Amino acid sequence: MRLFAAYSRHSALLLRRGSSGVVARSTRSIHNVTVGRIRTHGLLARRRPTLPRQPQQHGFFTSSDKGSEPDSKKTTSFPVARLNLVPTDPKNAPNGVPEEDGKSKGADETAWYNFALKFESLSDATDVEWSADKIVGFILPEWSKFVPGYIRKLQRELSMSPGSLADEIWQEAHDPFINPEVQYAAQVRVSNELCDEEKEFLSRRKRVTTMALAKYLDIDEKDVHPEDVPTIAMCGSGGGLRALVAGTGSMLAADEDGLFDCITYTSGVSGSCWLQTLYHSSISEGSLGRVLQHLKARAGVHIAYPPVAFQTLLSAPTSKYLLSGLVEKLKGDPNSQFGLVDVYGLLLAARYLVPKGDLEVNDRDFKLSNQQKYIKYGQNPLPIYTAVRHEIPDVDVDGTEGVPSTSEAAKEIAKQEAWFQWFEITPYEFFCEEFSAGIPTWAMGRRFNNGVDVPPEEGFHLPETRMPFLLGVFGSAFCATLSHYYHEIRPLVQSLTGFGTLDEMISGYNDDLSKVHPIDPGTVANFAYGMDGKLPKTTPKSVLNTEYIQLMDAGMSNNLPIYPLLRPGRDVDVIVAFDASADIKTDNWLAVADGYARQRGIKGWPVGVGWPKAGESSKQVSEELKEAEAASSREADQKLHEAQQHQIEHQAEEDKPRPDDNTKKGQAAKFTPGDEESGELGYCTVWVGTTQERSSEPSPPSKALDQSTHWQLTEPDAGIAIVYLPYLANPKVPGINPGTTDYLSTWNFVYTPEQIDNVVALARANYAEGREQIRGTVRAVYERKRKLRLEREAKAKKDRYRRLVQRGMAHKLGEGDQFS
Repeated sequence: MRLFAAYSRHSALLLRRGSSGVVARSTRSIHNVTVGRIRTHGLLARRRPTLPRQPQQHGFFTSSDKGSEPDSKKTTSFPVARLNLVPTDPKNAPNGVPEEDGKSKGADETAWYNFALKFESLSDATDVEWSADKIVGFILPEWSKFVPGYIRKLQRELSMSPGSLADEIWQEAHDPFINPEVQYAAQVRVSNELCDEEKEFLSRRKRVTTMALAKYLDIDEKDVHPEDVPTIAMCGSGGGLRALVAGTGSMLAADEDGLFDCITYTSGVSGSCWLQTLYHSSISEGSLGRVLQHLKARAGVHIAYPPVAFQTLLSAPTSKYLLSGLVEKLKGDPNSQFGLVDVYGLLLAARYLVPKGDLEVNDRDFKLSNQQKYIKYGQNPLPIYTAVRHEIPDVDVDGTEGVPSTSEAAKEIAKQEAWFQWFEITPYEFFCEEFSAGIPTWAMGRRFNNGVDVPPEEGFHLPETRMPFLLGVFGSAFCATLSHYYHEIRPLVQSLTGFGTLDEMISGYNDDLSKVHPIDPGTVANFAYGMDGKLPKTTPKSVLNTEYIQLMDAGMSNNLPIYPLLRPGRDVDVIVAFDASADIKTDNWLAVADGYARQRGIKGWPVGVGWPKAGESSKQVSEELKEAEAASSREADQKLHEAQQHQIEHQAEEDKPRPDDNTKKGQAAKFTPGDEESGELGYCTVWVGTTQERSSEPSPPSKALDQSTHWQLTEPDAGIAIVYLPYLANPKVPGINPGTTDYLSTWNFVYTPEQIDNVVALARANYAEGREQIRGTVRAVYERKRKLRLEREAKAKKDRYRRLVQRGMAHKLGEGDQFS
């Protein structure tokens, strides 16, 4: 049993209010002690060497003098309200650290110290008689009587006193046997190419997918050439727990069909990132069936239900693994911040990274780089996790001595330049394509400057950023802008009589609302800090001058993680997209990807994919497609500028209200497959692009393929094939409709085993509707690649023979030595 340091409010007050000698003694302590190569901050840990005493700061969890006055009144204010999770504005302070009385705070007065002081305020809650029968019986639930005990124990665990959990975590944070990455330096890799580790993975995965493809297409394995095997990627949308459960069902159906073994990449947003985390963990060991069983065992309790959440955070062995990231971040980085995303991530990890029974929790599941174990030999697809940074230029500063600018032209430029930057995280690398730069995943969390990590004072670097925080970032939809928030409730406002004027007024301020985040996103160290002149021109200047960046749910930009799959070097041939978004037709995330394809100049992307807009004629679609094609390099540059605005324009688009949209019937209709003959999308839709060079003539629109046009997949100039499977209602699974079933809401965090079975059954049924179409698409792409390879080989053979003829050696073939 761990020995906890005794904590006494009374003894602390006696030391402070005693004689002058006692006061002098109590106000002096040792806060910076070097033990070997490790410097500890805060209270002494274990052995105490003889060193000069230094002035003492406030204790981490001691009472203030004000609170010790006899006439002080106890408060019944809700304790969490006193824990300020939103950091103060550090804009005017150097390095993001606020100043006090003109002096910057010391090491112990920064991240960890501030967190400790704020958390100390929760001790007031323990002085209130919460367990009184009347309070519990009429106002508070039964479990509330245990809250004071939970808080006191959590305070002891985080007190950093000798023997506390926080002290143990901080000591192990510098142990290279527990955290090997702390002994290695890291530097920023500036390149558009894939990292060497991913290239090695691709060569190994190719051998696995070659065998899997032969089985999937019922072909003799010896007849399948590795060059003919298409690179297939599978992506899952965001949507919280709905996307997690539905995505599990969709991928499980693909696995049973043999398709999943042919996949090279998986990518996710929000809930699909959570799915990838569970799949590449000791919980499932690469088994989607075990992921499903785990969800049934753990999804029945809300992530924020206090008794269960506190119990997991305070009980061994789960407490140590869950709180390690928090202690390491705040104690190791003096400028780090603690916010709602950190709390959210802790709650998610406590529920889903801990298996049933708690005792089988594995510490290796709490680092993303450890997922290399599950892809080391190419036995599983490479997971790609996504997050975005919202680049918002300062509209009030014109760049000259920080003078505010009221220029309407400057504000208009700023509106056009606000966009989302995509970051991807694999078990190998944390990368941003817009920066053309990245760092090893195990180096996430440490500070960088001028392309190299900042040398640590303690002799060791910080451990890798833990999964709980990343889970919070991946699913932090609550960090959306005010524009996103209003988009969620706009149908309700439009349905209320007399609120049309209010809707028009709010919509008129959409540009301003799209720049305000009521809740701060998660903060991570910026590896591009100080790299001015070393990164491409696409890198915003603001990134080069800030030591930290804020990341949030990638669904703020596009709820389908297609962008990372189009990165040069990955050469994806087929993208299978499972879309479990909240409003698939209105948001039309496939169409949003068009802007990215134009901006990056992606060859082979099928222009014009996605759901047709309501009331839009085929002529209008053709006109839009013509505008999307650049006929010359001059037009291409102009389109590049326009593409950067595409995402913000998508957010600002005002959807025309329809009378039945907000009714039960209208919501159900949104998730009903349409008439495919009239252009609506069904359970499975396939598009194929073209690799033809652009000319003065615009490319024809990309149309959904049917049996009569399926031959286009085998054309030599065919491009990327998109297989789209939206999460729609299916009559084969009655009683569940994504538009009307309450528990399928994005904000629902409780699913019973029966509800999970229903969600999975619907996903399986929808996959079954398009099973043969998917198989036919993969076969057609394989045949096309095989045909092109044979043509290349025949041409190479003919060219070689022609060279021999020119050298007069063709007639000598078969004569002379054994090498001719």
